[in-house]
Amino acid sequence: MTTNSNPKRVVVAMSGGVDSSVAAALLVEQGYEVIGLMLRLWAEPGGAANRCCTPDAVADARRVADQLGIPFYVRDYKETFKQTVVDFFIEGYAQGVTPNPCVVCNRDIRFDKLLKEALSLGGDYLATGHYAWVQQNDEGAFQLLKGIDPTKDQSYILYTLTQERLARVIFPLGRHTKAEIRQIAEAKKLPVFNRPDSQDLCFLGQGDYRAFLQRRAPEVVQPGPIVTNSGQVLGQHQGLAFYTIGQRKGLGIAAPEPLYVLRLDNASNSLIVGPLDELGQSELTARQVTYISGQPPAGPVEVTAKIRYKAREVEATLTPLPDARARLTFTAPLRDITPGQSVVFIQGEQILGGGVIEKTEPAG
Repeated sequence: MTTNSNPKRVVVAMSGGVDSSVAAALLVEQGYEVIGLMLRLWAEPGGAANRCCTPDAVADARRVADQLGIPFYVRDYKETFKQTVVDFFIEGYAQGVTPNPCVVCNRDIRFDKLLKEALSLGGDYLATGHYAWVQQNDEGAFQLLKGIDPTKDQSYILYTLTQERLARVIFPLGRHTKAEIRQIAEAKKLPVFNRPDSQDLCFLGQGDYRAFLQRRAPEVVQPGPIVTNSGQVLGQHQGLAFYTIGQRKGLGIAAPEPLYVLRLDNASNSLIVGPLDELGQSELTARQVTYISGQPPAGPVEVTAKIRYKAREVEATLTPLPDARARLTFTAPLRDITPGQSVVFIQGEQILGGGVIEKTEPAG
């Protein structure tokens, strides 16, 4: 066991789940002065509470904190979360793209608002239960690395972290597998050791995003035509927000050959479909591109890339562009590049950075 001869104060973001609870326990074991902190986040009025901060989750986090002998605080960020994350989620669909609210939450809530709360409590560091880890290279720069458990690695949603923030962040779980974390929780008799993992977006409760959009923003889920690239109308879609690039099933149309969603035309509220050979995309342009080092590469570099959270890594050439943009050219065409989602640039185990997919170019 590693211990600190000069204890530092670490504020742990606690959710009442297994991961954040074990993160707190490991830091206590390592000799840090630990404080637990939970943010109350927005949930739809009249619906289920936000999964991250239900009354049961708050109670569980408090029980863990009591067992570990650490202080525990709760801060109200409902309205900030609503304006920053939920409204972004709705606006993305209104613009005809598929947004990634988890990236925005980590950038603007967890590692901004929550980090500031941690520092206001006198913390030297903020720790979370993310499966990723941080190291410094020989020049002293901080690097973000993938968690060693490939089934739980969360580095994809952390690509916006800056050098300044990484200097203040600890990820205690990054070199553990999920199975090991559950074993630690059970061995330490933490009251949440058998709590199931969460799956969906936290602010949806147990609901479906389609029903959520129909209630909160019915204007973004209006029916419209399903058409081919040649303009042939094949049927009617139920709302562009309900479809994704590359989707084949659930289109509700009959055709002599399988048809796939090629793109969402927000201007005309049309769902464009076509055969598989029209689907491949060999290049994308990303906006709002950031790099962990703070600087883009000097020129084109070979990377692997992830175009969605659960996507496999694929080989690509990364070319930095002006105005915080970048171009990725893929070795082989991809069928499911989705504007609005994040693309992350990787070399080996290291996350270089990423951005938001803006547009694609078809395979030549």
